[in-house]
Amino acid sequence: MFILAEGRAEGTLIGLAVGDALGAPFEGMGRRNRWTRWMEPGGRSERRSGAVTDDTLQAIAVAESLIATRGFSGPDMVARFQAGFRAHPEYYGPTSSSVFSLIESGVPIQRAVRLAHERSGGSRTNGPVMRGAPIGIVFADRMVEEVSEAAAKLTHYDPVAGASSGFINRLVSELCRGRTKLEAFGAALSGCRHPEVINRLGEWRVLPVSASLDALLLSHAAVSIALTSRSFREAVERAINTVGDTDTLGAVVGALAGAEYGVQAIPPEWIAPLENKKRMVELALGLTRLAKPIS
Repeated sequence: MFILAEGRAEGTLIGLAVGDALGAPFEGMGRRNRWTRWMEPGGRSERRSGAVTDDTLQAIAVAESLIATRGFSGPDMVARFQAGFRAHPEYYGPTSSSVFSLIESGVPIQRAVRLAHERSGGSRTNGPVMRGAPIGIVFADRMVEEVSEAAAKLTHYDPVAGASSGFINRLVSELCRGRTKLEAFGAALSGCRHPEVINRLGEWRVLPVSASLDALLLSHAAVSIALTSRSFREAVERAINTVGDTDTLGAVVGALAGAEYGVQAIPPEWIAPLENKKRMVELALGLTRLAKPIS
């Protein structure tokens, strides 16, 4: 078994869930008159403090599928997404909801993905970016981008969503394997093959940050915050205090910061009320057992 840097896999999954739960009460809200530092209840579904959204539920589905199949299986992963959607359809975003609803009505997967894209006028929303961190824990080198893009195509037809997910997951992969932030960024930039994604994320220092539903804009915000923060707490607080899709930006930044600093850097008061924390630890161990080294 290849051993990841200490606490990185657990930090990635717990960090993702922590950022999701911290940001969920403020999703879609305008500017606030205070800086959020604590787990709070509320949000669109009146969640309790520490409750997560589909960001974490879909990441769990990805992790469970990778472990169960010891690699990537599209049909297995979709089946797990579907089970989560049936349990909590109110949590899911526009693209995934449309795809899963079509599948439930009997439309084949590939046709459902194309139809959802056509009916909504696009599909570059951030679902693949928010859920993909387990891919980065398991895979290394070019396999990260390949699996990320294949997993994104299960729900999102637009290639920008897959390329953005691949970029974030490559960062996770490199950080989990002990690379510095700048080394990880260089690897992710060189591994990306989509010109628009390269141009946007290559300009993370100068372009404005937006907690957007758009996969690329959300990824840019996460990269900018992660690369300029000096601790897990600083990174996640900055993410959840940004206006917009705060739970998703919190989840992605939490995964990146957890991959960099490890689970030991996550404030205990954020972990204590967290929903699904025991399951996330179990999944981190299972993913670690599958982890591939950098070639």
